[in-house]
Amino acid sequence: MGQETDVFVVGGGPAGLAAAIAASQKGFRVIVADGAKPPITKACGEGLLPDALAALSQLGVELREEDGRALRGIQFENDRSSVSGRFLDAPGLGVRREILHQRMMERARDCGVSLLWNSPVTTVNEDGVITGGNIIRARWIIGADGRGSQVRRWSGLESFGRQRVRFAFRVHYRLEPWSDFTEIHWAEKAQAYVTPVSPQEICIVIISEKPDLRFDERLPSFPKLAERLKDAARASAERGAVTSMAKLKRVYRGNVGLIGDASGSVDAITAEGLSLSFRQASALADALEAGDLRHYQEAHERLSRRPWQVGNLLLLLSRQTGLRKRTMRSLVAAPQLFERILAYQMGETRPLELATAGAIFGWKFLAA
Repeated sequence: MGQETDVFVVGGGPAGLAAAIAASQKGFRVIVADGAKPPITKACGEGLLPDALAALSQLGVELREEDGRALRGIQFENDRSSVSGRFLDAPGLGVRREILHQRMMERARDCGVSLLWNSPVTTVNEDGVITGGNIIRARWIIGADGRGSQVRRWSGLESFGRQRVRFAFRVHYRLEPWSDFTEIHWAEKAQAYVTPVSPQEICIVIISEKPDLRFDERLPSFPKLAERLKDAARASAERGAVTSMAKLKRVYRGNVGLIGDASGSVDAITAEGLSLSFRQASALADALEAGDLRHYQEAHERLSRRPWQVGNLLLLLSRQTGLRKRTMRSLVAAPQLFERILAYQMGETRPLELATAGAIFGWKFLAA
């Protein structure tokens, strides 16, 4: 006789673990399976926005002070211009992906989640899954297996409404951070993200539209950053990843739901990938409790709306040099607007405040 569970999660990265924890908090029996061995890492910017930390806290995942480095805000660097905005209510956190994954595994185990590593799932159907040659029956199946999701394909949910692909390369440096802000350096159709992740280490990610243009070839495009890194030792090998703006028409079919990058994604330029996954996890658990994944579809669309707006705007600035420079001049002239924009990105700004900020920005932009 095969094993049975209430919820089976395919994929043990942060999105899958968040879904498992949220479902277990509703009283479901949960199994997570992944073909990899932990800790699971990824070439990402490793900065958690304040709303990501708040969502993790709701899941009972508590990151310790020594796990990373507090982030007080975000700073844009463009040629000779610079503008920064502080997070209004709470700091973010720069933390190595391996450490985040470890803390989430610990919480999942505490919740009674069964974790199956080195256990690739080879079949998914409406009755359950097959992993390691074993049949596991499940009432609900969650695909959290990333951008190239097999669960999405097996379930007939592969149809993308829109998709834009870029390429990221990450390196860590042994270097004392010079700022407690995440810095975003802008160049021609590329960005470099600088995130402090410990008192003596920083994470650098360079993103562009060219898959063959590696880290060392692109770094000279950011002269100020290249100068700071000139004598610094690397703490990790270069690691690549694909980032995209991808929207699915549907994120569930029958008893199968998708979460995280498997359910569509926002470009890493927004820094919201993990925040979005954690919020999706809570919405998915609510839908499972109600016994109807249509509720999750509605919540997924609502949660994705703002990150998509921000992502499209930032990608436009990435591609339009003149527009970006003019925008930077406008923000430099009224730096408080940048903080309001950050607050909107994290859902903190009320509509009236946003409308006021938009009107002021429009005036500054015309005068720039």
